[in-house]
Amino acid sequence: MQNKIDITSYKSIVFDCDGVVLDSNVVKTEAYFRTAKNLGASDAQAQALVDYHVRLGGISRYHKFDYYLREIAKQPATKAAIQVWLDEFSRELEVGLMECEIAAGLTELRKATPNIAWSILSGGDQEELRTLFAKRTLPNGVSLDTLFDGGIFGSPDNKDEVLAREKKNSHLTLPALFLGDSKYDHEASTNAGLDFIF
Repeated sequence: MQNKIDITSYKSIVFDCDGVVLDSNVVKTEAYFRTAKNLGASDAQAQALVDYHVRLGGISRYHKFDYYLREIAKQPATKAAIQVWLDEFSRELEVGLMECEIAAGLTELRKATPNIAWSILSGGDQEELRTLFAKRTLPNGVSLDTLFDGGIFGSPDNKDEVLAREKKNSHLTLPALFLGDSKYDHEASTNAGLDFIF
C-alpha cells in the first residue's frame, strides 16, 4: 500500500524536465544518435552513445560527450572537441523540444500549489532550458517559464551541486519534493534531503 502525499505540505517542488515536464526523452535519445552520425560516427558508435545516454539518464551531456570521445571514439576530449558536439546536439535538439508535449495537468497543479516554489532541475543545458521555457506556451497562452518561480537550472552544474547551492542560498526550502524519472534524480534528491516521486 502506498502512502498518499499531501503536496501542499511542501515549501518547494523540484521537477526534472525530460520525461516529467516535457515528453522529450525520445526526442533527446534521437538527437544523441543524429549528433553522433552527423559528426562522423559509425552506426555502432552512435548506438553506443545512445546506450550510455539511456543508462545514465539525468547526467549532463557534457559528461556524456566527454565519455564518448575518450571511451568510444578513442579521441582526445578537449574543451574544443566537446564544444563541437554540444553545439551540434543543441541544433538537433531544438526543433524536437519546441514540438514535444507538455505534461498534462501542469497548470492545474500550479493553481493548487500557489505558495510553493517550483523549480526545474535538468541534466540539460541551463541556458537552453531557460530559452526553451520562455518560448514554450501553455494552452492558456502563458509561457512555461512563469510556472517555475524557484528557477530553471541545468548543466554544466550537476544536480547535486545545484540542490546544495540552492538549499544553502535558501532558494530551495525544506520540506521539498523532487519529481523525477531516473535513478540519478532519486539519488540527488535523497542526498539533498528531498522527498522523491518517480
